[in-house]
Amino acid sequence: MEQFKAIISVLWILLLNRNEECSAEEVVLLNSKESQAELGWTSYPSNGWEEISGVDEKYKPIRTYQVCNVMEPSQNNWLQTGWIWRQGGQRIFIELQFTLRDCNSIPGVSGSCKETFNLLYAESDWDLGRVTREDRYSKIDTIAADESFTQGDLGERKMKLNTEVREIGHLNRKGFHLAFQDVGACVALVSVRVYYKRCLSTVQNLAVFPDTVAEAAFSTLVEVRGSCVNNSEVDTDSPPRMHCSAEGEWLVPIGKCSCSAGYEEGHSSCEEMAQ
Repeated sequence: MEQFKAIISVLWILLLNRNEECSAEEVVLLNSKESQAELGWTSYPSNGWEEISGVDEKYKPIRTYQVCNVMEPSQNNWLQTGWIWRQGGQRIFIELQFTLRDCNSIPGVSGSCKETFNLLYAESDWDLGRVTREDRYSKIDTIAADESFTQGDLGERKMKLNTEVREIGHLNRKGFHLAFQDVGACVALVSVRVYYKRCLSTVQNLAVFPDTVAEAAFSTLVEVRGSCVNNSEVDTDSPPRMHCSAEGEWLVPIGKCSCSAGYEEGHSSCEEMAQ
């Protein structure tokens, strides 16, 4: 219990010392909404997930996938994305936007109708191709809708769009595939966005801190040493350091640089003194 309290205290101190001027950057690895051509993901069996053209909530043309084999029992429909290069990202976020039909609103539907689907991933150093092997995949989560739509919503053309975010971490391969497994739902996958976070390059206490990829573990901080700006010198007793959090935010600035003789501090720089 005491150790748990100590951890909480440390995290609270880090939050109090957050540098609010330095925000996280999302490095996008995949955004299906940005594709104007066919996505061409692997779907099997052939009567499962189907790629169609649609529009998003702003009526922008997009490519989506849908499946609705709710009248037939024992469904196992798979959809596999192309290979996603993680670019050094350690903690990968997966944002899904989707609509899902309320089983009770479908006339004559069988008792096997579902209102969830599964999200999975498979790590690899190269593209696994179009042959999807289920045993390669690890389950991330079962995805459920906060709001499901009914026949009435269809008549009124209401899009009850759900957004869910999941994450994977501690990846060891160069990239991965995502997969979506349908076991008997009526669902449309409107968009898939995959990204990681990093701390943006910034200047603090006359020191430059470069772009830094956030670590996978929530409580892990990456210590980064800063480089003094032009016409400044490091304080040898306290060299400049900051810490990049797992959320991609700079925390706990320590140490500093000082302007060299004949220079004075300006806006994040050292400027020559007026004669």
